[in-house]
Amino acid sequence: MKRSSYGEPDYAFGQAMLTLRTTIGLTQVGQAMHLGISRKAVGEWEAGLTYPKAAHLKAFIALAIERQAFPAGREKEEIRALWQAARRKVPLDEAWLAALLSQAEIPPVSQLAVETSGTTSVLAPPARGGPHVDWADALTVTIFYGREWELNLLTSWIVEERCRVVSVLGQGGIGKSVLATRVMHRLAEGFEMVIWRSLRDVPSCEGVLDECLQVLAPQAIRDVSNSLERRLSLLLEHLRRTRVLLVLDNLEVLLEEGQSTGHMRPGYEGYAQLLRRMAETEHRSCLLLTSREKPGDLVPLEGSRAPVRTLRLARLDANACKQLLAEKGITGTASEQARLIEAYAGNPLALKIVAETVVELFGGEIAPFLEQGEVVFGGVRELLGEQFDRLSALEQTVLLWLAILREPVSLEELLAVMAAPQPRAQVLESVEALRRRSLIERGQRLGSFTLQSVVLEYATSRLIAEAATEIEQRRLARLIEHGLELATAKEYVRQTQERLIVTPLLAQYGMCTVGELKWRSTCSRCSTNCVHRQSMRKATDRRTCWRSCASSAGTCAAWICRSSAFGGRPCTGSRCRMPPLPGPPCVRRS
Repeated sequence: MKRSSYGEPDYAFGQAMLTLRTTIGLTQVGQAMHLGISRKAVGEWEAGLTYPKAAHLKAFIALAIERQAFPAGREKEEIRALWQAARRKVPLDEAWLAALLSQAEIPPVSQLAVETSGTTSVLAPPARGGPHVDWADALTVTIFYGREWELNLLTSWIVEERCRVVSVLGQGGIGKSVLATRVMHRLAEGFEMVIWRSLRDVPSCEGVLDECLQVLAPQAIRDVSNSLERRLSLLLEHLRRTRVLLVLDNLEVLLEEGQSTGHMRPGYEGYAQLLRRMAETEHRSCLLLTSREKPGDLVPLEGSRAPVRTLRLARLDANACKQLLAEKGITGTASEQARLIEAYAGNPLALKIVAETVVELFGGEIAPFLEQGEVVFGGVRELLGEQFDRLSALEQTVLLWLAILREPVSLEELLAVMAAPQPRAQVLESVEALRRRSLIERGQRLGSFTLQSVVLEYATSRLIAEAATEIEQRRLARLIEHGLELATAKEYVRQTQERLIVTPLLAQYGMCTVGELKWRSTCSRCSTNCVHRQSMRKATDRRTCWRSCASSAGTCAAWICRSSAFGGRPCTGSRCRMPPLPGPPCVRRS
């Protein structure tokens, strides 16, 4: 069995094999029995670790043709692409393929989901007819974009591997609830009962348990005591008897805000017991969760072979995003579409919000929208604001520092610029928490990370807004913690910090801009005692003086010069409306 090249998993091939198997309606065990191989071999194909032998691949293709798993009219193209992806040195036998396709017969629909050797099919209906469903509160999904790989993976976990708890995590608007709805409808026939409950209105755990028990055992609920423990025991008893798919949507509303631990809010600890009991106790059912954050109670119970799994949703693939934009009436070149998709990190909800604006204000054309430059507004700002407000103080600090740094950095580089020293372990935990919330992504350099583009834009505007508010109120917090322009940054990064952070902030206070600096500094690092731009002989002198006073971790030197070594002095320009600021004079400390 051939290994994938260079030891790197071939995810594209693995996804193709997984999609084809689930389309046929086979479990891994069923496919292994049909081909006369081990289940482990099937799993390695779908993980992209190995490629099947020619004989096994031909047998699999023959089965797929028999079950009509390939798109009608495109069978030859799909089979040739699969054969090529499997890195077979032997070319595909075209005569064999032509004979196979000509002899193929369409089996009855009832046979399409039936497996060999009496194994249970992925799509087989329950023994006692259709399921009883209680999903009136679930989303109505009329159009589903992409996510085939994720859909197939969740199907495998829930149906084949019988996972007890499955979590779908991701940034707000990334499509968690839509995917959960799609999974629920797709797998309903494999369950005796399906229940969907939204947690958006923060119901009590006892209330949710009572609603579930009312569906599962309306007679038993009348006799149950008021204790949470008794309700949980009764629920587990019925989940062992009956194959139930229970979906809980928006779990993050139950978690403590401003914490990175994933603990439940006071008064909602019963949900933690529910998660633990369903994860640790043997039963026939499955709990499917959606959340922006991972509940801490499930972390020690997760594992690639454990009955508790987590799927973190990444950005929607480019083709699905283009389909979404096209259906919203958006037009543009391929490069313009790619820029728009990248600007919003493939977030489908953000793209839908933006698409409405592009259609209403720009006639559906991407180019003029991109030219105006503003990408964070309205619903997109609200979406990101909800996520930002849930962060801990240190997580917010890290996020804003990454907005200032503007490019991928390592943990050591981040620690070096932070004005207030923070324990390395806590900063690392905050970075990991931001990654779990899909707010940061890996950089190309090993060990580096940065903000997603739309998050970067939001964090920049948030930093400017908070700094302006602090100046108005004369209470500095962010401006003490964060330097808006860093003297130690690379030249192009400093220019970006000046253009996108410093200048917009100064512009809010009249005509005092970077090009009209009117301030005095007596920092020992300054070779010039600068008081007014007319006293400067050259613009480069003004820039040199400003940068020499701008601290390596400090704040906008146009109005305050400070760092661990320097105090601060307000702008003294006659036309500047910057309010006076507290702080010591700009002198070097011994």
